[in-house]
This record gives sequence, C-alpha cells and structure tokens, in this order.
Amino acid sequence: MHKQQTDHLVQLILSLTKAEKRHFRLFATRNQASDDILFLQLFDMIEKHRGYDEALILKKIPQIKKRQLSNLKAHLYKQLLMSLRLLSKNNYRDVEIREKIDYAKVLYVKGLYRQSLEMLDKTKSLAMRFKQYILALEIIEFEKLIESQYITRSINTRAEALTEEANQMTNIVSRAHLFSNLSLQLYGLYLKVGYVRNEKEHYFVKEFFNANLPKYQIEELNFYEKLYLYQSYVWYYHTSQDFLYCYKYAQKWVDLFEDSPEMLELEAPLYLKGLHNLLSSLFYLNHYERFVEVNEQLEQFETVYKVRSNTNLEGMVNLFRYIHRINLHYLQGTFEEGLTFVPDLIQLIEKNPYNWDPHRIMVFHYRIACLYFGSSDYDNTIVYLNHILNAPNPDFREDIQAFARFLNLMAHYELGNMQLVEYLVKSVYRFLNKREELHQVLKEILQFIRRLPRIKKEQINKEFLKLRDNLVKLEADPYERRPFLYLDIISWLEGKIQGKPIEEIIRQKFLDRQVR
Repeated sequence: MHKQQTDHLVQLILSLTKAEKRHFRLFATRNQASDDILFLQLFDMIEKHRGYDEALILKKIPQIKKRQLSNLKAHLYKQLLMSLRLLSKNNYRDVEIREKIDYAKVLYVKGLYRQSLEMLDKTKSLAMRFKQYILALEIIEFEKLIESQYITRSINTRAEALTEEANQMTNIVSRAHLFSNLSLQLYGLYLKVGYVRNEKEHYFVKEFFNANLPKYQIEELNFYEKLYLYQSYVWYYHTSQDFLYCYKYAQKWVDLFEDSPEMLELEAPLYLKGLHNLLSSLFYLNHYERFVEVNEQLEQFETVYKVRSNTNLEGMVNLFRYIHRINLHYLQGTFEEGLTFVPDLIQLIEKNPYNWDPHRIMVFHYRIACLYFGSSDYDNTIVYLNHILNAPNPDFREDIQAFARFLNLMAHYELGNMQLVEYLVKSVYRFLNKREELHQVLKEILQFIRRLPRIKKEQINKEFLKLRDNLVKLEADPYERRPFLYLDIISWLEGKIQGKPIEEIIRQKFLDRQVR
C-alpha cells in the first residue's frame, strides 16, 4: 500500500465516531474471535496511537510480517468501507436502494429471474418515491436485460412499458444534467473571479447564462430540475450583484425543500447550501430582521437533524454558522463582540476536522481580519491578512486576494507606518491593475493616501469630506459597488471625519435603522 493510501487509511480511522468504531468491531468479529483477526489488531494499533508507525506495529504484533502489511492495510480499508456502508443503509435511502439492486443482481446470477424482477420492481418504486431518477434508470435497464432472457406471457406489453419508462427516465435525467451543469459552471466562474467587475464581464456572464439555460415550463419540472434551476439563478444573480433577485431564487430554493420534507432528509447538504445563500443575499441587502429569522433556522438545524453522525453535514453546519455569526456582527456593528468566538474558529481552522478547502479558509481569514479592523485592532488585522498575502497565489477568488492587499494598506495607514504605506500604495496599485481590480473607488482612495504626506493638517478633514462625497456618488454605480461589499469604506471615512472608531459609526447607523 503506497504512502498516500496509508495516509487515507489513517485518515479514515481517525474520522470514525465511537458508534462507527463499535459497529466495525462487531462487524469484524461476526464470525471469529477478535484475537485471531490481524486486520482488527492493526486497526486497534492505528486507532490507539493516532497514526501509522510501522516499526511499532511489527514489534507489538509479531504475528504480522512486514511483507504482509501492504495487503493487510488494503484489506482493513476495504473492511472499514464495508462496515460503514452497512451502517449507512439505515440512514441514507440511496445506499439502501443500491443494496437492493445488488441483491437483485445476486438473484439474477443464480438464475432466479422472477425473484430478481420482483426485487427490482419494489426497489424502483422506492427510487421513484425519493426521486432517485438515475438509480431508477439503472433499475429499468436491468429489468430490460432480464426480460430479454426470461420470456413471460406478457413480454409484448412488458417490453412496451419498459421502453416507455426508459425514455421518460432518460429525458428526466438528461434535463437534470443540463440544469446541474449550468449551476456548476456558474459557481466555478464565481470562485474564479468573484463578482462581475464591469459591463463587459456582466455581458459575458449574461450571454453564457442565457445560452446554456435549457428551455423549460416550471410546472413540468421535477424536484431536482427545479433545484438546479434555482441554484443557477442564484449564482447568476449573485455574481451579477443583483442581490434582490438572488434573494428571490434562494428563497425558492429553500421553499422547495420545505414543500418536500422527505427530500430535506435525503439532501440535507443542499438544503443547508440554500439557507446559506438566502442569508448571504439578506446580508448584502441589509435586511436585518429577516436575516435574524433565517439565521435562527440555521442555528437550530443540528437540534432537529442528525448532524453528529454525518461529518460532512456537521462540517457544513459549522462552516455556515461561523460565516453568518460574523455577518450578524457586521450588520449590528458589534465587531469587538464578534471577536469572542474567533479563538474557537481559529482552533477549528487549524485542526480542520472537516477538511475545509483552501478557498473557505482564505475567506475566513479575510472575514476575521475585517472583524479586527472594525474593532480598531490593526495589528491583528495585519496578522490575519498575512495568511492570505504570504500564501502562494491561488487561482480562485482573485477579488479577495485584491481586497486583502487594500485592507492591509489601510491597516498600516491607521498604525501610522507612513514609510511602509508609501511603498505599499505602489505595490497594491500594481497588483490591482494587473488583476483588473483597480476600481475607481480604490483608485480614489489610493490617490488620496499617496497625497496625504503633502496635505496640511488643518486641511485633512476637508480632504476626507471630499473623498467621502466622491465615494458616495460611486456607490450608486453597479460596477463600482463591489469594494463596498467587502468593507464599509464610507463608514471608515465618516469615522475619520468625526474622530470616532469605525465600529461606533456602523453601530449608530444600525441603531438608527431599527428606530425607523
């Protein structure tokens, strides 16, 4: 077993819950005593020592010879997967359906065609009930194979019925693929560049969306077709910064699950993703009351559904929970209060038990940096921005990389590091220009900071006012609005003008909105 495969084995063992470990031991010893099973002893060693130490294993388990280890590890990995699959069939309908298809295959191989067909017929009904159309199509194809060998009196009508079912199911699956492909491509585009930056990019995204959107009648679409359709609209409007329409389709996405509660249990990760996009839209729309309502749904999710037994689901809940807890403090202007849970989040990021990808971690570092900036803790702002600035430039979220450099410049300006600021202005200007992120908003601020050493002290406030007025005008421009999504620059300027921390300015704006 190669090193990578060994690492996979260790990773799998360390990911097991107590219940899964107990089930595996029962599964492994179902036919013989545990002392006689070498792969179980190997499992116990890796689990006990939280890693793979070949020398220690050979010393502690003398029955295992070095030449056996590769095959033994591969066998252990296979046995673990078999145990987990057996445990999963009670929780996941698609696993249960696949198991029944396997049973039908065994009966078919034994020549028990009638029994196999009866098994497939029942399984097909289950697949259709839970909208597992790809599995239903696989079952129909299997039925066609058996019917071609096992001739019955009803073969004529049976052949016609199966042909019609196959055609219908093929159309359903094909249409669903078209919608899901569009959704995935739009999501990939967003991960690459973030929001559209200009008219040219907006035109490209719009043309791409319209050219690839399948023709449809909404009342004719099944659950998954509607789901992927709403996902596609969400990513299209999100990328285009049209958050009102993004909210509209994210709500349709969530409503789709709430209208089909049996699918919520089956596709809980997709429901969570819908809640996340709904919350993101509400955040950008500054719709506080509705945001709080939906966020409560997210916070209560793990008390309603079995999250602890599903690492993927648990990871998503924690991911979205932290994102929107931070967003809630952004909305309320309570940045310092928001820092109270940052140590727990950082510990989670460092341990990374849910295998969060580099994109998620980079965005968290930026969000944490913004919390510190809002709290006027500029040293820690720079610490968390450095996680982004010092990392090899990834090929995703160029917008976050760009704004991290801009926020870093502002933090050094606040600390009074003017010599460094003069150097950083040029560096940031070059980076933004190269990445086509040099919006007029950022250009105005960079030019202002560059002029600062030459501005007389008594003129500073006047210049801040002039800059703020210019930015307020630009905020109405849909393609200049983008920088304001990452940092409330207007509030920062108003804080400089009034001699108040940015947190106090944003907090007061929030309280004023609640009075209206």
